[in-house]
Amino acid sequence: MTRFQVGVQLHPQATSTSALLEAAMAADQMGADSIWVWDHFYPLYGDPDATHFEAYTVLAAMAAQTSRARLGAMVTCNSYRNPNLLADMSRTIDHIAGGRFTLGIGSGWFERDYDEYGFEFGTAPGRLKALERDLPTIKERLGRLNPTPVGPLPILIGGSGRKVTLRLVAQYADAWNAFGPPENYAELNGVLDEWCDKVGRDRSAVERTVCINPNEVGNADAYLEAGATHLIIMTNDPFDLDAVAALVDAAKS
Repeated sequence: MTRFQVGVQLHPQATSTSALLEAAMAADQMGADSIWVWDHFYPLYGDPDATHFEAYTVLAAMAAQTSRARLGAMVTCNSYRNPNLLADMSRTIDHIAGGRFTLGIGSGWFERDYDEYGFEFGTAPGRLKALERDLPTIKERLGRLNPTPVGPLPILIGGSGRKVTLRLVAQYADAWNAFGPPENYAELNGVLDEWCDKVGRDRSAVERTVCINPNEVGNADAYLEAGATHLIIMTNDPFDLDAVAALVDAAKS
C-alpha cells in the first residue's frame, strides 16, 4: 500500500465538549496525523436542534490537550470572520498547539448559519470572490503578526469547483480537500494538476486530502490511486475510532 497519512473529523453536533476532547486525545494517542472539526453553528444532519459547538474555541481546547496530531477546521467558512482576525486566531491556536495548526478554509455554503447569525448569504460566485479577495490578506497578516506562527501554518482549501476553487488551491494553498467517490476525486485531482501547471506551481507542493466515511476504509487503495495522500475519516458521537485505528495500522505497514 502507498504511504499515506490518516486523519479524523469529529463532528461537533449532538455531542458535548468533553466527548469531543476525549475523542481528540484518543485519536492523538493512537497515532492519527490530523484531527479536524467543521465550522458551522448548527447540525448538518439529524436533529436540527441538537447540541452544537463553535469550531475555533473547541480547536483551542484540543490544541492544549493533544501533543502530536495536526489540528484544523475542515473547513473554516471565510464569511464568518474578518480575514485579519482569522489569521490571528489561527496563529494563536498554532502557538497553543506548538506549531500543529492548519488553516482549512472554504467559501461557505450552509445558509442557516448565515441567516441565524446575521451574515449576508449572497451568491456562491460572490462568496468565492470574497475568498479570493481574503486569501492574500490572511497570508499577509500571518507574516506580520508578533509573534509569527510557531509552525508552518499551512493553508488548506476545501472544495471541488473546477473553474475557481481549484485555481485558488493552485495559487494559494498548501493542501486541498474534497470528497469521493474515488472516480470523482481522481477527476478533480487531475483538474488541480492542470491548474498547478497553468499558474506555475509544483504539483507536489499541494497535499491532497479526502474526507471519507468509516465504511469506506476498505476502499482506501482506490482513494490513494485517485491521488489522495491523506485520508480523513468523518465520525459523529459516539466517536468510534476503530476505523481510524485500522487506517493508522495500515499506513504503518
